[in-house]
Amino acid sequence: MRIATSQFQATMNRGLQDNQSHLAQITAQMASGNKIQLPSDDPVTNVRLSRLTREEAIVGQYRDNIAAVKIRLTTNETYLQSMVNDITQSHDLLVWASDGGNSSADLGSMINSMSALRDSMLYSANEKDQEGRYVFSGTQTDTPAISYDATAAVGARYSYTGNSGAQQVVVGNGITQTANVNLSGLESLLNLMDSTIAELSAPGVNVSSPSLQAALKANMDGAAAGLDAISGKVADLGGAQNVMSTLDGNHANVSLSNQAAMLDLGQLDYGDAATQLNGYNLALQSSYKAYSKISNLSLFNIL
Repeated sequence: MRIATSQFQATMNRGLQDNQSHLAQITAQMASGNKIQLPSDDPVTNVRLSRLTREEAIVGQYRDNIAAVKIRLTTNETYLQSMVNDITQSHDLLVWASDGGNSSADLGSMINSMSALRDSMLYSANEKDQEGRYVFSGTQTDTPAISYDATAAVGARYSYTGNSGAQQVVVGNGITQTANVNLSGLESLLNLMDSTIAELSAPGVNVSSPSLQAALKANMDGAAAGLDAISGKVADLGGAQNVMSTLDGNHANVSLSNQAAMLDLGQLDYGDAATQLNGYNLALQSSYKAYSKISNLSLFNIL
């Protein structure tokens, strides 16, 4: 049976091109370390890898959200703890002021300390984050949590101007975490402190004055209630941070599992690839040699 020269050349060229294509593919795989270069290389595995990649991206976003929330919770806890300290000190001052042995001068000496604590609490309540948004105003982050009106009557100068809205952050599949704290109610304590300071500032103030005693008692009751409320918020923040740490650990385990599966599915076996590369190289060299030999043959060689 005779084979036309053109047919022989076409067959050899096709074989050489196939070998070159396989060599190029294996070389690209070895360069990248990935078994799949194109979806058509292994459609089923490619779909699995796509799903794992998508899930890994989602888990990564959850972990980023958790990290951001934990920073906010820690910062909020620091501010609230400062308020707890201020309220505790103010309560101690109120207990001292209630002592029947205090003179007018003794009572007057408490004014500066009480005023400083009141102003410190107001400052902490109106803290801003690095982006200039108010931390304790609920969802009205462009509005101060507590506003002061100098023209209002004593005992009504402070008002809460935020809201009780919660800023929810997604930290898991169907799981959200409140990232903010509102200080609704703190304005009442500030107004009570303002009234107490006004009573202490009255000329010739006497510790046995009914109005002063009433102001001191109301202020102590308000301080105790405020201390309980803010301490409770601090405890809630601590609990939330523990939950976030546990959840982040779970996400980390899922991420590790995903990455291991992605390596198993998509990572190239270099030993097998090297063997195939060597085989295709030998086949290619043999094909070139055979092509060269056969191309030089003729009927006269046979004779």
